[in-house]
Amino acid sequence: MDEKLIRLDNYIDVHLHTAPDIKPRLYFDIEAALHARAEKMAGLVIKSHLESTASRARIAQEYTQIPVWGGVCLNSHVGGINAPVVEASAQLGAKIVWLPTISAPQIKVTPANLEEILPIIRDHDMVLATGHLEVADIFLTLDLASSWGVKRLLVNHPLTSVVGADLDEQKEMSRYAYLEHCFVACMREHDNLKPSVIAQAIQEIGASRCIMATDFGQKHNPPPVKGFKLFIKAMLEEGISPSKIHTMCYHNTHKLLLK
Repeated sequence: MDEKLIRLDNYIDVHLHTAPDIKPRLYFDIEAALHARAEKMAGLVIKSHLESTASRARIAQEYTQIPVWGGVCLNSHVGGINAPVVEASAQLGAKIVWLPTISAPQIKVTPANLEEILPIIRDHDMVLATGHLEVADIFLTLDLASSWGVKRLLVNHPLTSVVGADLDEQKEMSRYAYLEHCFVACMREHDNLKPSVIAQAIQEIGASRCIMATDFGQKHNPPPVKGFKLFIKAMLEEGISPSKIHTMCYHNTHKLLLK
């Protein structure tokens, strides 16, 4: 199927990188939102490794009249895992809190620092995403978050080299959280993962517990909207049914962010 024939109506891309940033990005927030609106998408999530995108998302949404969600990555640039930045981001409208990504090797995840932020995430009904944590730290996070009553949980790109969860580990994670599979992992300058590996994981874990996203926005990769269509095309070619794709791109994204 030609990706140009694939429609994105009411789908949400939950992982998108936009400008301004210290790395080259294809689009500014508003441009990315306008492209999503043109495709009749239900919204997008803009992410930065360096700063909260909550305010940026509010501006983009106001200008484009399409839902745009922001969040904060708890990297060293915002002081790591700390309650004040989570609370401030929440009050600015952030929807997602990502645990350390590019700072994951330097920031230790512990019960003590997680328990500083989990009540805030719960009380503001935010999504807690695991970022670039290793498998053992992901399980620690999911266990603690569940015990604190956090309802919205997301494991970011479990198949990438920074996480490296096997299928059994992914199955256990899926008991607590949605598993986010990003097409950027299949790009040559990233993990160069075969789409069949993602398709196998989806079939094994079940589409009801998976989400498809792009993690695009880099200048060396396709534009996010085109990348989303290419991802869907690749999964169709690997035997993932249209109904399962709809579950991952529509039902699960809406449950994660809206319901």
